[in-house]
Amino acid sequence: MDPEMLQRDLSWVVTTPPFDQLNLDSYSSVGSLEQILRHDAKITRYEPGDLIIREGNYGSSAYLVLRGSVRAFLVSLWPEPALESSTSSWWDFLRQSIGMESSKSISAAAQSVELEKRSHSRVKPNPANERPISTPTELVGTREGKSCVFLQDIEAVLTDYQSESLSAGTLFGEMAAITRTPHRFTVVAEAPTVVLEIRWQGLRLLRRDPGFREFLDARYRTSGLHRHLRETPLFRFVDDDSISAIVAEARLESYGDMEWFAEYKENAGRDLNERIERETLIAQESKPANDLFLIRAGFARVSFERGNGHQTLAYLGRGQMFGLEELTHRYLQPTLSPLPYQTSLRALGFVDVLRIPAERILASVLSQVRKSELPGPITAPRYDHRGRVVPEVHHLQSARQINSSFIEFLVDERIMNGQQTMLIDLNCCTGCDECVKACAATHQGIPRFHRTGPQFGRFQFPHACMHCTDPVCMIGCPTGAIHRNTSTGVVSIKEDICIGCKTCAESCPYNNIDMLERKETDGRPILDQSSGLPILKASKCDLCQSLPSGPACQQACPHQALLRLNTSDVRSLTSLLAERPS
Repeated sequence: MDPEMLQRDLSWVVTTPPFDQLNLDSYSSVGSLEQILRHDAKITRYEPGDLIIREGNYGSSAYLVLRGSVRAFLVSLWPEPALESSTSSWWDFLRQSIGMESSKSISAAAQSVELEKRSHSRVKPNPANERPISTPTELVGTREGKSCVFLQDIEAVLTDYQSESLSAGTLFGEMAAITRTPHRFTVVAEAPTVVLEIRWQGLRLLRRDPGFREFLDARYRTSGLHRHLRETPLFRFVDDDSISAIVAEARLESYGDMEWFAEYKENAGRDLNERIERETLIAQESKPANDLFLIRAGFARVSFERGNGHQTLAYLGRGQMFGLEELTHRYLQPTLSPLPYQTSLRALGFVDVLRIPAERILASVLSQVRKSELPGPITAPRYDHRGRVVPEVHHLQSARQINSSFIEFLVDERIMNGQQTMLIDLNCCTGCDECVKACAATHQGIPRFHRTGPQFGRFQFPHACMHCTDPVCMIGCPTGAIHRNTSTGVVSIKEDICIGCKTCAESCPYNNIDMLERKETDGRPILDQSSGLPILKASKCDLCQSLPSGPACQQACPHQALLRLNTSDVRSLTSLLAERPS
């Protein structure tokens, strides 16, 4: 990451906390601690006002203050744009397809709750200053030949907005890096400061040491876990004492490989059952339901054994839970013997989970949740209280299994990662190519998607950016050209700072990013002066953010065959697909 890092710098860093407390033998299989830091870390010097982390940007690194101090703002420095969506949800599409009413009112209510939650969670600017408070201005400059971003009039910003000083030895930004989620706060240098930036790949290796792993977990328990639980619907009305007990007893666990996109490409040609067997098992069907699992990051497959193979029922993403049905059944029918897990949970690539003991959920949580918000008792268990198969259950589950092959298709193709997935209903598509023509007309004559891709029955998923829940294409971009809009979730590329390194295109598991030649106005390619080769730029779907009507491809389809759907959330998907006519 930093080939210019000197050996004396490395020798100094490993003698500072927390590295001086690590067991070096933990890294023998992957080299040495110095090798990890040389490959996955770099030392950066900041001046007062320099921006280190910007709220809303997706985290890919953690930062350790080596010298000096930084300021972490406890409030938002920039107003949030209004939430808006011009695309259909998977729920809306399925409801319309079986003649049910639209869920726009449900979505609007959910947005209202989200906005209210954000407004109440925000700390107000510093009330001590009575003059008008202005929005901080970001400026871009150059220092020692490198670009830097800084806040104008940093002293006024520190006066106007509440912040906390972080001194040497403090680590920040690590949870966003580990879970690849947006940063929740902005951090700037308070004084001349030296910071060690550690990529998430390096953090993953450093976690091999039990001491470092406990260090990170302790930080999460004290700074993030309480808030995370409160943001989960099941715990929103639970009293503070119970939340504190959960924080103390819950275990933070990670399964699988964070570089899931490489594993996905490697296993693409394997048999389905073989792929499932190779997935890391988190919880096994027929075993005692001793814990509730809350997904913190990544995806997990819910399946059960059927014949000589496995049947996929659903996949879970961030904020969803596994084991709640079994624990609710036990809570609602306390006189009966507890049922074991009825399904298995496996990591799809990488998944980060919170594991909460069942006894804590039964004693402190379920009694504080409305029964209408809990799943009902399990009326047709697959396994009895001794973990034995109940043969009669198979025909009762047939309705849920009808469309399980479609869910397996979404999982195997990793389409469940998409938040704005393009889908073409081939029963309605006439091949007129109006969608491609509209895309090209909107983007200087070059379409940003290919009308080919994985297909399941009548549904085709073209090669178009899905604006993923876990946008691995953003990892490693050296200039930050590929970025995500935090209010809309759209992943786009700033062409003016894209250097054509191909990192994003090679990282995308779906081949949805193209490298295109830059051209003069007369159509001639622009050549690199040193190599004489055409200059390349990354190109992908940007959901036509410049158009108020939304994606041109979708608007141009004369038969409403092309849709944009959120395929990352499949709650209720199984039952809806079972009712859908073939």
